[in-house]
Amino acid sequence: MGEEPKQWTCARCGYTSSNQFVGDICPNCGLTYWKCSKCGFLLTAPKPPEVCPECKSKCEFINVTCYLPECGGPGQVDPRL
Repeated sequence: MGEEPKQWTCARCGYTSSNQFVGDICPNCGLTYWKCSKCGFLLTAPKPPEVCPECKSKCEFINVTCYLPECGGPGQVDPRL
């Protein structure tokens, strides 16, 4: 009884891979969930904007995409982030 291989799953499109996504970007849809570190605004895009569309500030965006089954799998934002 071996350990199950780890799977990474895109929260947006459901694509799964046995390898971690390069740069945390899904190779299937190319999109990632981003969260503004200042106001918490959440958006989906290939890369984060320089200015937050919600608070209109130049903020750091954190990748909060769920890639593991432990955080809910496809269609989910990682609640730990």
